[in-house]
Amino acid sequence: MKIKNSLLGAFALALLNMAVAQAQTARPGRVQPKPRVAAATTEGIKDGISMQKGRVVLTELGISNPLTADKKLINGTTITPAGVVTASDGTTTQITEGDYVSLTGRVTSRKAIADADSIAKVMVFDAKYPGKRKKMEEAAAKKAKEKEKRDEEKAKAKAKAEKKKKK
Repeated sequence: MKIKNSLLGAFALALLNMAVAQAQTARPGRVQPKPRVAAATTEGIKDGISMQKGRVVLTELGISNPLTADKKLINGTTITPAGVVTASDGTTTQITEGDYVSLTGRVTSRKAIADADSIAKVMVFDAKYPGKRKKMEEAAAKKAKEKEKRDEEKAKAKAKAEKKKKK
């Protein structure tokens, strides 16, 4: 009887060990997920020359380095490390903080970049929420009109109170 109980116990223990081992191994035919590796992307970085923190920086193929020598561009424009842009016709321009020069020689000021970005944001908003900007403008105009009316009523009440004081 003792042998039978001990064999039954050993058999039960063997079954438990197999169940634990199965829970830890992957099922056949299933691929384990691979860890994600942060890929170096150059998205958002445009190739060209810009002034950053008082230095002229050249970005090519997503790699940015300070400009150390004069750079001649496709259209004949030359840029110095000091930020002086000399066009092929001889005109010179000094780029300032935030200005951008494409590798084809097109100079874009910081203000023009900001304006284009603002217009793009408005266009995206209008596409996403058609008619909402017009409603917001109408609501703002209505609110301004109501404020003007309240101010007029306050001025009338103040004038009326002054008349009563004088009497």
